[in-house]
Amino acid sequence: MTTLDRYAPHMLGLLRIVAALLFIQHGTQKLLGFPASEMPQPELFSLFGLGGILELVGGLLLILGLFTRPVAFVLSGMMAVAYWMFHAPSSVYPVQNGGELAIMFCFVFLYIVFAGPGAFALDNGRGRNATA
Repeated sequence: MTTLDRYAPHMLGLLRIVAALLFIQHGTQKLLGFPASEMPQPELFSLFGLGGILELVGGLLLILGLFTRPVAFVLSGMMAVAYWMFHAPSSVYPVQNGGELAIMFCFVFLYIVFAGPGAFALDNGRGRNATA
């Protein structure tokens, strides 16, 4: 084990937390109007409202590291659907269709599904092995 390898669980935990903090902002923007956006707040029981709920609740669960793998799986799928429904139709290239962030979230969450929550996760205290 190299010196850096022993910090891998800590960096995975930080990746999970930072990605979730960034992700939550999309949910709070949709549901709470914060930070302010030009996009109007969606109806709660609409596709965008459901997305906001998943972003907010899923992001909070990921920050806590609670039910990490199933939550990350759902959020990864949500981001894949968001990309193909809302970004891809306007252009083949993610840099032109504004879908880079959706792709990045999709694959970060997919990585977390397989890698586990890393350090700083409540799942670790619940008997879930972060590297299983």
